Amino acid sequence: MFPHEEKLIRERLKKEPNEVERAMLDVMWSEHASYKSSRPWLKLLPTENEHVVLGPGEDAGIVRFDEDTWIVVGIESHNHPSAVEPYGGAATGVGGIVRDILCMGARPIALLDPIRFGPLERERNRYLFEGVVKGIADYGNRIGVPTVGGETEFDESLDNYTLVNVACVGIMRPEHLVHSYVTEAGLKLVLVGNRTGRDGIHGVTFASEELGENAEEEDRSAVQIPDPFTEKLLIEATLGAVYTGKVKALKDLGGGGLTCAASEMARKKGFGAVIHADRVPLREPGMTPAEIMISESQERMLFAVREEDLEELTGIFEKYGLEWAVVGEVIGEARYIVYWKGKKVADLPIDLLTDVPTMEWELRPHSAERPVETPGVGFGEAFEVVWGSPNVLSKRWIWQQYDHEVQGRTVLKPGRDAAVLKINDEYGLAFVADGNPNHSHLNPYHGAMGAVAEVVRNLTSVGAEPLALVDNLNFASPERPDVYWSFAETVRGLADAARAFGLAYVSGNVSFYNEVAGKPIKPTPVVAGLGKVRLEEIPAGHFEEGLLIGVIGLTKKELGGSELYARLGIEGGFAPRVNLGEEKANAEGILEAIKSGLVRAVHDVSRGGIAVALAEMAVAGKAGFTADLSKVPSGTDNPLEVAFSESHSRYIVAFPEEGLDELRALFRHFAVIGRARGGDAIFLWNGEELLRKPVSCLREVHESLPRLLGEGE
Repeated sequence: MFPHEEKLIRERLKKEPNEVERAMLDVMWSEHASYKSSRPWLKLLPTENEHVVLGPGEDAGIVRFDEDTWIVVGIESHNHPSAVEPYGGAATGVGGIVRDILCMGARPIALLDPIRFGPLERERNRYLFEGVVKGIADYGNRIGVPTVGGETEFDESLDNYTLVNVACVGIMRPEHLVHSYVTEAGLKLVLVGNRTGRDGIHGVTFASEELGENAEEEDRSAVQIPDPFTEKLLIEATLGAVYTGKVKALKDLGGGGLTCAASEMARKKGFGAVIHADRVPLREPGMTPAEIMISESQERMLFAVREEDLEELTGIFEKYGLEWAVVGEVIGEARYIVYWKGKKVADLPIDLLTDVPTMEWELRPHSAERPVETPGVGFGEAFEVVWGSPNVLSKRWIWQQYDHEVQGRTVLKPGRDAAVLKINDEYGLAFVADGNPNHSHLNPYHGAMGAVAEVVRNLTSVGAEPLALVDNLNFASPERPDVYWSFAETVRGLADAARAFGLAYVSGNVSFYNEVAGKPIKPTPVVAGLGKVRLEEIPAGHFEEGLLIGVIGLTKKELGGSELYARLGIEGGFAPRVNLGEEKANAEGILEAIKSGLVRAVHDVSRGGIAVALAEMAVAGKAGFTADLSKVPSGTDNPLEVAFSESHSRYIVAFPEEGLDELRALFRHFAVIGRARGGDAIFLWNGEELLRKPVSCLREVHESLPRLLGEGE
């Protein structure tokens, strides 16, 4: 809390807050809990379209899938905790987002894990990487919620740090919706689940400050302790209670603990809350009221229920062996009052906790873009460094640790452009997350638009009509003028791109202060998207012998922020620009081509460019190809720019020859560049061979991530 905020609190209270009140105010006025620096800008984001049932403002957003089925979706970050204790931080990140979905009345059905680390050559980064993956795997596997996709990247700006974002979707019937706010006084507040301990105390405060060099030792107590077995019981008990129709409001106890959950539950409709802190079940002796009120111990839910329904609902909790306690009630007066053994130890206007004034920092435009020469490396060398990049390598080592098929809904598994989950016999839900910090570092506006565009391409590549978006915005300190400007530019880009596609953001998360010892991360907006797909229309993502290969979209001289530049150590260039009109037209054309049966396989072009997209489709299908890159629609005659540019709006398609004319008519920029055949990947330029690689060799390199971790040596 800043000095001027402390002064404002004293003025509004007309007194000095006591120890308990100060602890409660400290967590609620933290950046992580209040969004005080981001709220003014987040208002720019579109939050409504024909698919949205419930937009931002509660624990998760809701999208209409059909008249009988709603999809609940949310995304959260657990960056600081994972950087301090990677296993526990990542595991509790999964647990928290699952409970966000659960408390809307939905059954969680799938997770995505967009995660990022420093270079794997360094031991500390390997430790963080392996710990995060194991934390996500153990927690998700044990609660029976599959991790079906995500993205994993490695970047120098994250050395000794990690970004752990987790998205979750759930499924529900409309009649089971439970809001996170109360609409009547007199309701009993029932705390259910794990006992409260000292883990996670000041967790949101710790997440609202940059980490120091000794964070692993100094901040470990701020990291929550995961207990997936209790979470699984909590899922089933909560849904059992919701299905009775007698739960009047429901909140997950996440950041800010009981203080945040009860104040937000009561405040929205003008009510207040009384909490008896001594009634909270504890797992550690001697805890003070302040510690109890701000503890972020995991696997806890706060139910608001009428007194006459207590017996029925608590009977459900007991059936699953969960501890519960009536810790307070909703009152008509808009105050938050805490008692400890009959003595009032806190008494605050509830809006003082929830209505935190915004912070607007200095904006200083900053650009890392500058002209650079296209490198003079040979095509073969360029392909080797890009294809062997940890950012391009298959992430099979990661997702094989996840039970990605539990619940039996996973139709398209990890490794494709998007995961697809079966919702009914006819339709599936496509789910994907994307972001490109290298592009955002050069140009935060176009980097953000590019993240939205890539989500749309990935959804349409599996035949899905995009429905809605969620965003997770990871930035360094907003007190840095260049960082705050890049945040504002990012939100503008997210807003403009979403509007162009007619999409809305239904939920999201902002994570500031992502830096260690004064070293800021690159701007890292992550966008996750939902789409609806007819199951019988999902195309393949790989080559089949004999099919023609086509490229859709225009390739430009846009190597800035590319994987090629990153691998060669080239800084600068210009980030790819998004042509929203062409992006939208190509997405619509792809969906029409899939629906009409004109294409057998589709893959979007993104990281690594056309060369990587072709090689990935070859490896996935164990089928070689011959492709003449000089035939690619482009504004350049440089093979490196054509092969490795990361221009937007582009797809690779594989299709039978008889549909060529009809397919060509769907797109402004389209060309046949080759055919799938043989066991080699052959790149040509004007008929001359640039590179020939056996697909078996491509596969061997592509699956080599375990070797970077020292496995199999």
